[in-house]
Amino acid sequence: MRKPPSQNILTTLELACISRQNKRSCFHSQPQFVQRLQGLKDLSSVLSSHSKLLKSGSLEESFSTNQLINAYVRFQEIENAHQLFDEMSEPNVVSWTSLMAGYVDAGCPGMALWLFTKMARCTVLPNAFTFSTIINACSVLADVNAGKKVHAQVEVYGYQCNLVVCCSLIDMYGKSNSLDAARRVFDSMIERNVVSWTSMVTGYTQNAQGYEALELFKVFTGISSNRPNHYMLASIVNACASLGRLAYGKATHAAVIKQKYETNDVIACALVDMYAKCGCIGYSLKVFRRNCRPSVIPYTCMIIGAAKHGLGILSLELFQEMLMRKIAPNRITFVGVLYACSHSGLVDEGLKHLNTMYKKHGVLPDAMHYNCVVDMLGRTGRLDEAYRLAKSIEVDQNQGALLWGALLSASRLHGRVDIAAEASNWLMESKQQVAAAYVTMSNTYAVAGTWDDVNSTRCEMKRAGVKKEPGCSWVEIKDAVFVFYAGDVSSCARGSKVLILLKELERKMKKRGYVAGSNGLVFVDVEEEAKEEIVSLHSERLALGFSLLSMPKGVTIRIMKNLRVCRDCHEAFKLISDIVHRDFVVRDVNRFHHFAHGSCSCCDFW
Repeated sequence: MRKPPSQNILTTLELACISRQNKRSCFHSQPQFVQRLQGLKDLSSVLSSHSKLLKSGSLEESFSTNQLINAYVRFQEIENAHQLFDEMSEPNVVSWTSLMAGYVDAGCPGMALWLFTKMARCTVLPNAFTFSTIINACSVLADVNAGKKVHAQVEVYGYQCNLVVCCSLIDMYGKSNSLDAARRVFDSMIERNVVSWTSMVTGYTQNAQGYEALELFKVFTGISSNRPNHYMLASIVNACASLGRLAYGKATHAAVIKQKYETNDVIACALVDMYAKCGCIGYSLKVFRRNCRPSVIPYTCMIIGAAKHGLGILSLELFQEMLMRKIAPNRITFVGVLYACSHSGLVDEGLKHLNTMYKKHGVLPDAMHYNCVVDMLGRTGRLDEAYRLAKSIEVDQNQGALLWGALLSASRLHGRVDIAAEASNWLMESKQQVAAAYVTMSNTYAVAGTWDDVNSTRCEMKRAGVKKEPGCSWVEIKDAVFVFYAGDVSSCARGSKVLILLKELERKMKKRGYVAGSNGLVFVDVEEEAKEEIVSLHSERLALGFSLLSMPKGVTIRIMKNLRVCRDCHEAFKLISDIVHRDFVVRDVNRFHHFAHGSCSCCDFW
């Protein structure tokens, strides 16, 4: 969320008020210079005014100098601003704060912290804007410890109830993943404005606490006389996207239209992303097309959204359309393009775009792009090429986890135990995705039929205290969310009726040739009857059975899952969609699957 201007550069009115407090008379003594500095539109004008102030001797007056420092800061001439500051005999709080704000805006928050420490050793006392600026510096640095120290000084100087300072603290704690501290500041506020509410809502959304964000927004709309701004609405739309809350997302979209924010780029991107993540890619495209002059950001959102739905051709068409409109792609745009090629099997197109990224568009490929290419090659069975590429790339641990994780997954899919073993070892040694590495390696051995290796891997998992994340699926029905866990029928809503329905559907599927566990994805050595029971109780199947019982005919069923949908359930969902004449949309950890008339939008490639 962008800060209000008053939290960085002081306004003329604030400067005037502080100047009067310091008993300076220069607001009246230099009206022409002050008015000229306020209206300067380019750097040359600032330099000219600086020269005139020097000739007139007015730089001895702190108000004129502060105005000039602010002018330099506004044009990002931080060195000139600092030089002017150093020439002041007695810089006041406005001088210090302006220079700190300049360094924060220039991307040097560490320098702002150094100035704050230096100011503390002088006789100049910080004001609310000083604290707001330096808290912002801690936020940019993601240094919560420094932020806590500044917070302690805020209380010492009595600014703990100041609206601007509190908003900055909430934002800083939110960006540092310290939501409890942010909420304590929020709850302690005597007065709250839309910025403070937005900061708290955004903090929840950015830290994957979407439910808390939605609950707080409900409170805001119930008690606040303020209208939500576009930042708050964008955060709520993003929360709906992360949770898959389509109904709430549509209601928020209505609020966006009512407030006339729909053409705002931030809102438009959030809506495109929300509808895509809720399985409504058609709605995403409609929202996108309503924007008559989209920039690179909405295009990138739409490209990625289409890619996650397996619509690689649409993603590439949007990319070409973007180029025809002379809109320059950025690095994230190319991540979307390569992701689209990866999830649609468009290997040649993907390699072509990788090779032309820098030559044609000046975008240097980085680890994220190579991750997509390794994944793309691995999915299509070109494991040796993917392996050589992975070995040739220097990446940090986070990007390496994605790279080797993609290679491990592809190795399991194609039964390459040798590559899977090396990828798994890399992940375990770097302590990245350890549970996933153990599980996938065990599953790779199971596909190869080496059950002794499966058992030894699972024993090692137990010794290491590594636990597999349980499969979980959820559906939204009439604004209520129902959650299902693999194998947990006892806590499943309408559990007995769900089991009866699933058994009946399984009987009908068998008539069409379905055999449970025949895809080789039951990763324990058990009898066929046990295989059937294992896969029939996967979380997505329980969610599907409940939805079929609870939702009217003709309504598309939308299921969210925290893990990748297994091939056995994928095959079952295809058959069930034809048996019950119903459309299903399943969002798993990787992408979307649209099931209709016995087939899936992924064409069995994911």
